[in-house]
Formats: sequence, structure tokens, C-alpha cells
Amino acid sequence: MGFDSFLGNRAAVQAVRDMLGRGRVPGSMLFTGPEGTGKKTLAVMLAKALNCQRRGPQGDDFCGECSHCRESDEFVAASAEDLARRRDIKDAQKRVEGLIYLDLQLIEPITRYILIEQIRQLRATAYSRPFTLPQRVLIVDQAQAIHWQAADLLLKVLEEPPETTTIILICPNAYELRPTIRSRCLTLQFAPVEEAVIERVLAEERGFTQGHLALALRVAGGSIALARSLDLKQYVEQRGPWLTLLDTVARPGGRSLAPQQWKTLFDATKLLAADRGSLEESLKTGSILLRDVMQVLVDAESKAVTNVDLLPRLKTWAHALGLKGIQKLEEGLERSYSLQNRNVNQQLTFDSLAAELLGSQPRP
Repeated sequence: MGFDSFLGNRAAVQAVRDMLGRGRVPGSMLFTGPEGTGKKTLAVMLAKALNCQRRGPQGDDFCGECSHCRESDEFVAASAEDLARRRDIKDAQKRVEGLIYLDLQLIEPITRYILIEQIRQLRATAYSRPFTLPQRVLIVDQAQAIHWQAADLLLKVLEEPPETTTIILICPNAYELRPTIRSRCLTLQFAPVEEAVIERVLAEERGFTQGHLALALRVAGGSIALARSLDLKQYVEQRGPWLTLLDTVARPGGRSLAPQQWKTLFDATKLLAADRGSLEESLKTGSILLRDVMQVLVDAESKAVTNVDLLPRLKTWAHALGLKGIQKLEEGLERSYSLQNRNVNQQLTFDSLAAELLGSQPRP
């Protein structure tokens, strides 16, 4: 156990180890980069290394077995359990009652936001001495979700954190944070994990065979987290209605639909809107397909295509839709994203989009 077990982003790992070896870990840090590339995992590893009782001769690693490392694991588990419990509380006031932060604490959005009371508690905890570990580490995941009214509360403690406290902000896109927050942190940039590493995880840990590996590798998209959780069968099923919609609206020569084809189209849009709980995932799948169509329109042999098993169909859609058709679909997806949290019949949105695309194509 130790930093050698971390997969990918070796430059980020080495930067952390260099800081530990020099004994110069900043009090405020920002880990930024794509989702699923190990930002939170490395933050927890750094917290363990700061507190490990057997850090090795260079002082730049952790054992994972001493009492402090085991206690750190317990703190992480307790943080996750507390967050899950609070998210289930319906009463907004009670969600933040009795907040207590441990020596290693994960702070994440309880609602859509990281709330003001969560940041107040972070400040109060940061300025108190750790209970059992030498160094307290407060990890703020999805820092872009910090409520705007709470951001000012964070600035002072980021600028001058106590010697016994390290604060690590985690955010996919650093520019979603205020410049004043970014400027107070040492930024560590993460990149998508190398394909060879993702392929090894998919083949060795997940047991993907050669026949499914190419698609799984592209869908994982450089994310270790997604590679480890990917349900490829579910992904293929989820994209099914999108394929029907695209097959229908991207008709060469603008041929009109027969009654049975209209029924097939409306069955597909009904499936797309059937489960509001999974609508966001469905929209992401549609966005990936649409991005692939655009990639093929620009470069017929693009190596950036995700749905590699659909390349002939992607080319057909790209030719039939053209740039204007793709833009209309993109606008429709954006409209659906914006309407997610409203009591709107999403099937009507998809139906009208399909009808608009079919009506805009020239007749042969």
C-alpha cells in the first residue's frame, strides 16, 4: 500500500511526493481535472501520508497499516455515511444540524450546493487543534458547488490556514471557482488516465473480453472511476432509443415517414423521457452520440469517436444531418438539460425536436 498503488497521473503523484519529501506541503491546495481521474483518491492518500507513523526514509509515502492510516480510513467512511444520511433529510434546517468535522473530513454538496453552514464549520474546525491525528485535512469535493454566499467565508482560512490544518479543494474545472479562491491555492492539474492503464483495469479487474474492450475503453474516456463501475450492457441499452431517433431524423434525401415509422419514433422518445431519475444519464448518452456525429462530419476517420462500433451509422447520420441538423439537435439537448428540474413533459420536447428536423429537410 502507498502511492505506488495509484493508477495514472504519475506527474501529480510525484509532485505530492516531492512536497512531502521536502516537508513543504501547502496549507491550501486545489486538485483540478476531469472526473474520475483520482483527485479525491490522491487527496486522501496525501492526508494519510501527512499523518502516517511509518512514512519511510524519504518521508514521502504512507504505509496504509499503522493506527493513523487505519483511523484515516475510518474518518473517510464516517464522512461518507454522514453525508448520505443528511441528503436523505427532507427538512432543510435539520440537514446541517449537529455538524462535526473529524481530523480527516470529506465535505461535499448536501443539496445542489455546499451550504454556508458547512463552510462555517470548516472554518471553526480548521482553527481548532486536531483531536487524534498530527495534521487535520479537510477535503472539499465538488468545490464549484460552494454556495456563493459561503465563498467569502472560505477565503480567509485559505489565505492563512493554521499549521495543523491542510485544506484541499477538488474541482473538475478550476475556472468555475473565483479567481480569489484559485489564487490562494497551489494548483495540481490532473489529466485523463492513459488508455493503457484504463485498458488494464477493464481487462484484468472487470474481465472485459476483446470484443467489448474497444467500446468500453472509449466510453470510460480516461476515467478510472468509470472504468471500474461501467455497465456496458446498460450503456448499450440506454443509447438504443437515441439510435432509433437518429435513424429516423437523419434520413437521406428527406424521405417522409410511413405511419409505422412515426410510431417507432414516438416509442423511442417515450423511452427517452420515461424515467426522470435517469434522464440526465440519458441526455449524456445522447450528447456523446451527437459529439461523435460532429467528429465524423469533420473527420470521417476520427480517432476521437466514442461509439466506435457505430462508425458506419455515424457517417450516415453526419451526411444526412449536416452542420445545421447537428446544431438543431444540440439545441434540443440543451433545452432538455435546462428543463430537467421542472415539471415538464420531456417527451414533447423530443417529439417537437424530431418533427422540426424532419420538416426542415428538403424533399427529394
